[in-house]
Amino acid sequence: MFGADKGTADKLDGKKLHIGIVQARFNEGITNALAKACLDELLALGVPEKHIQHVLVPGALEVPVALQAMAESDRFDALIALGCIIRGETYHFELVANESGAGVTRLSLDYQLPIANAIITTENLEQAIARQTDKGRDAARVAVEMANLLEELS
Repeated sequence: MFGADKGTADKLDGKKLHIGIVQARFNEGITNALAKACLDELLALGVPEKHIQHVLVPGALEVPVALQAMAESDRFDALIALGCIIRGETYHFELVANESGAGVTRLSLDYQLPIANAIITTENLEQAIARQTDKGRDAARVAVEMANLLEELS
């Protein structure tokens, strides 16, 4: 039926899903909190722990290459990118933020695979701390909802 909307519970049912997570280690206190919130939410949504693969990479610029390896494996229904980029005094912030974001988006489109981008970009550590838990949870919910949507559309 055109315009029919599955219930929220169906959209967020992770029982049959396989999810890959790539976490940047840089700003590890923040990225660990992002990962904990994300993993807790995936489990709460019913994703079996054995269906979650969580890998670490040095920083946000390395996240897309690990996501690409996961996408090419054809074992995942959705992927999640976790990282934290805090503005410094140089142009490096813009470079890392723009290139990591573009890489994540390109992979999602190229592989037609949902990738929840929770590489947070902030002006300072306080902003990152304020966002770490909600963004981690949001990433899990986006990954599950989009995986279910793409399955429905295929």
